[in-house]
Amino acid sequence: MSIQRFTAAHELGHFRLQHQPSLDDESILRRMPLQAQPTGDFQEVEADAFAVEFMMPRWLVAWHATRQGWTVPDFRRPSAVYQLSLRIGASYEATCWTLARHRFIQATQARELLQTKPREMKVALLEAYQPQDYRGDVWLLTERDAGARIDGSRNDLFVLRLEEHSGGGYLWDIDQLKESGFAVVRDDLQAIDADGVGGPVIRRVTATPPDTYRGRLAIDERRPWDPDPPLATLAVDLDLTGPEQEGLSRAERRRLLEAA
Repeated sequence: MSIQRFTAAHELGHFRLQHQPSLDDESILRRMPLQAQPTGDFQEVEADAFAVEFMMPRWLVAWHATRQGWTVPDFRRPSAVYQLSLRIGASYEATCWTLARHRFIQATQARELLQTKPREMKVALLEAYQPQDYRGDVWLLTERDAGARIDGSRNDLFVLRLEEHSGGGYLWDIDQLKESGFAVVRDDLQAIDADGVGGPVIRRVTATPPDTYRGRLAIDERRPWDPDPPLATLAVDLDLTGPEQEGLSRAERRRLLEAA
């Protein structure tokens, strides 16, 4: 999906920059994201630069960093860069090079980040849970994601990492996830202060969404017996329909069904 987005932005760049028509060969799949090859077509370089600024402008990276509480040193952590890539809709590799292009990190640091593959980070996030495959992405959601919109794919998984005030009787209502069609495959508690008693803990929930899910993920932290408003709420809008499959597009299928 991220490759499709970048390719669309690249082609839009050709249109907006009024480039001459050209045919791409297989070498386009090996374009360097940071700098052009010496023999590269300058039109392709311009279209790539347009795509980067269109999809991943510096202000958007800074906006996500502020929302997630990331600072520049965090951009040297593969796990943070991977989560950033999901939120801006780009591949992990393109995000690494974009951070270098915007001078958040050095090119050498981008190469170091690329030594860690996305699959390794997915395995680390899922911990003991092992899906059938690791084609989908793994989103780490916290209270900082409240109100966000997530555009993912049908194979994506979610890890919710939420502070829970169980000492005061407040619990995250996991049944809300199940009622929305999510399957909870792992549910753990992690202590924040191992020496403390009665303090908040971290509720870590791994959930798989229903196929091609489009809707809202909402979960409240409340006292089960208390009718008062919840102490906290995490609500995000989701569109996990993902890229079009082979054959007619979803819009075309819908139009034909409505006409039948």
